[in-house]
Amino acid sequence: MSTDVGKAAAATRSGGAVALALAALSAGGFLSVAIWVSTRVQVSPELHRLALFVHLAALVVGLGAVLVGDYSALLWLTGRVSTVQMLRDIGRLHLPIWVGLAGLVGSGMLLEPQFEVFATRVKLALVAILLVNGIQAMALERRMVAAGPRLGVALVLRGAVTALVSQSCWWCAMWIGFTATQS
Repeated sequence: MSTDVGKAAAATRSGGAVALALAALSAGGFLSVAIWVSTRVQVSPELHRLALFVHLAALVVGLGAVLVGDYSALLWLTGRVSTVQMLRDIGRLHLPIWVGLAGLVGSGMLLEPQFEVFATRVKLALVAILLVNGIQAMALERRMVAAGPRLGVALVLRGAVTALVSQSCWWCAMWIGFTATQS
């Protein structure tokens, strides 16, 4: 009986690995296509205005979900919610975070990015780091769920680093976008 459980767990892990690999390829492909399109499309002022609205809305959705997830983790650290509740909350937030990121990338390609500007390249690098970190965060969440209610120090530290990378990238990219509109 235990070998059947072990086989089922291995199949779940390999299925999860395939899903994460597909997510990584999709994210990288989407970002590459967006960069390619942005260098070839002529954007009217109306489309630019619409893309800016979508960009801001996607920022609210994506960063808002990240903030809610990090708040849930802080509640867990202070003992105000259980591990199960925190992981449930964070698990529910993957979709709005990814929708926000996709909206930012998709609308960003219509905002006429100037790739020759260093800040634009830095922002693009931050978005790429966010994508990788997001995929890594999904894998981390799966490991945390599998670990049960008592998370080890290594998983908690990895979660803290994941949150720090995420917050740093979101806020720095937002700052670069804000300053770019001021010139």
